Amino acid sequence: MKFSVSAALFSFAGFVSASTVVSRQSCPQATRFGVMTVSPTTVKAGDTIHISVDLTCGVKNFKIIPKFIDYTIEVPSNANNGFQPPIVLARRTIPAGALSDSFTTTIPHGYYVANSPYNVVLTNIHNIDGTDGSPVLVEGGVLEPIKIIV
Repeated sequence: MKFSVSAALFSFAGFVSASTVVSRQSCPQATRFGVMTVSPTTVKAGDTIHISVDLTCGVKNFKIIPKFIDYTIEVPSNANNGFQPPIVLARRTIPAGALSDSFTTTIPHGYYVANSPYNVVLTNIHNIDGTDGSPVLVEGGVLEPIKIIV
């Protein structure tokens, strides 16, 4: 049996490629920016809310390493008057190597519209390599619906 370096490298590349495909299949693309949990989901201004996010899928399978995570309350497009700006709950810096984030905050006394839908939006701000290899900050996000009682 003749051993060749190119055959070994080709086999290794196939293994790495196959394992990347399998790990990404077990990690849906929709979760690449984080899997967020919000509790409780029915609140009023002044109530405490707990937010946690699991970043494992994006970090380990898509190499999405958050530099910052912004958490906001937003009105879905085409809902209520459409003129409510996002309300910032927090901007968090994620420690190197962290696979999660968790915190408790208070729902601000903002101007909310009765019977209107709202979302807690997580915006994952992370670097990608630019065309010359330099870092470029981009963002992606996920959301969880909440009900704000007015």
